[in-house]
Amino acid sequence: MRWNSLRRLARVGVGCFPGAAPRRRHRQDQLEPALLSVIDLRGSDRDPAGLLPRAPAAELAAARDAVRALVADVATRGDVAVAEAALRFDGVDAPPADWRANPAELAAARRALDPGLRAALGDAIERVRAFHEAQRPATVRFTARPGVRLLQRFEPLARAGVYAPGGLGAYPSSVVMNVVPAQAAGVGEVALATPPGPGGRGHPAVLGAAALLGVEEVWLLGGAQAVAALAFGTATVPAVDSVTGPGNRFVALAKQEVAHRVRTDGFAGPTEVCVLADATADPRLVACDLVAQAEHDPLAACLLVTDDEAVWRAVEPLLAEEVAAATHRDRVEAALAGQSAVVLCDDRAAMLRVAEAYAPEHLELLVADAGELAGRVRAAGAVFVGPWTPVALGDYAAGTNHVLPTAGTARFAAGLSTLDFLRPVQVAEFDRNALAAAAPTVAALATAEHLPAHGRAVQVRLDGAALTAGGPS
Repeated sequence: MRWNSLRRLARVGVGCFPGAAPRRRHRQDQLEPALLSVIDLRGSDRDPAGLLPRAPAAELAAARDAVRALVADVATRGDVAVAEAALRFDGVDAPPADWRANPAELAAARRALDPGLRAALGDAIERVRAFHEAQRPATVRFTARPGVRLLQRFEPLARAGVYAPGGLGAYPSSVVMNVVPAQAAGVGEVALATPPGPGGRGHPAVLGAAALLGVEEVWLLGGAQAVAALAFGTATVPAVDSVTGPGNRFVALAKQEVAHRVRTDGFAGPTEVCVLADATADPRLVACDLVAQAEHDPLAACLLVTDDEAVWRAVEPLLAEEVAAATHRDRVEAALAGQSAVVLCDDRAAMLRVAEAYAPEHLELLVADAGELAGRVRAAGAVFVGPWTPVALGDYAAGTNHVLPTAGTARFAAGLSTLDFLRPVQVAEFDRNALAAAAPTVAALATAEHLPAHGRAVQVRLDGAALTAGGPS
């Protein structure tokens, strides 16, 4: 079912869906909104997952086919395919030798940063670095069994590829959110890719942020071709061990296509927010937060979930005011009319069920005892608790990461963190007595799986062939 059709049905409440509890028809006029469609789940035990709005899957499928072909082309033809894609999608006709920002460009961009922006970036870097350095896990040591030493340590990746998007704007904050976790993990080399920008040489704020962080390898390449070049490597672009970062659906799909070659983060496609608001919520805050998310992208998804119809009644006129005053009004209106809705629920538990079914990138809790509810959330990219913690804070200065899973993938994926740039390495060391204690288990399982050489590899040691004394240090 296309979402436009779903919206028409949703306006009459869930009673229009098969299996839903019957509703009184006169509710239809009461629920007709000006900006958002209404999905009325009150009195229904229907699973909300299939009713909640997101970008049509058909559009994603069409994009996937195009991305798959482009990634395969870059893997096969390297620089030539990247250059053709850069000309086709970014209008930049530059030889491979010009793809990398040179040290003079980066230094000039750093010097040219507006003092206020430089100070803001410095503060954001400090906040994000403090939290991400705290995420680095300690080495795990296990010595509870006599003669056994087990170890798990965490080693950083050698080279990390990170992506900072362009498109509708320049995002120096995404440089911070990608680079700082890699640095906190101890990654040796960080390669940043970003769309060519003005004059084909990269956006000054993005280059300035990279220079501020000490990143020396910046590739002026955008889109799926940048992801593929980093993942496979070309004659010009050295291959990396991971590719992370937000972007449009083509970037997100490209990361999925290269996941067999490099580590990638979650599906960071068009942005989304789910705001849970009860009678204690300030309607102006709700309206502002919906517009703040919608201004990212016409494909942004904004969901308001409430157990009090009066909340929506109070929000709607304020939302209209905020939309009318928005700098990116066309973009906001497209997002609110497309992948957005207000969901009416019976109670707090039902609100949480909707949020869990949606598994949003951002979950904002404007409810009483928000901290208690936050402790019960299991499926969200990031949770923002209470009126003093808007999603916009997380985009820039909370210290948490704003590279988060979208499109429902927060059910199993997580936001970018220091862990994305670390590899756990497991180490085992046994002495003779410990091996002897484990030998019957190895023998029985090796026999069951018809792998007799496994059993012999243990027994030959216990028989004393060519061994010297020794044990765990």
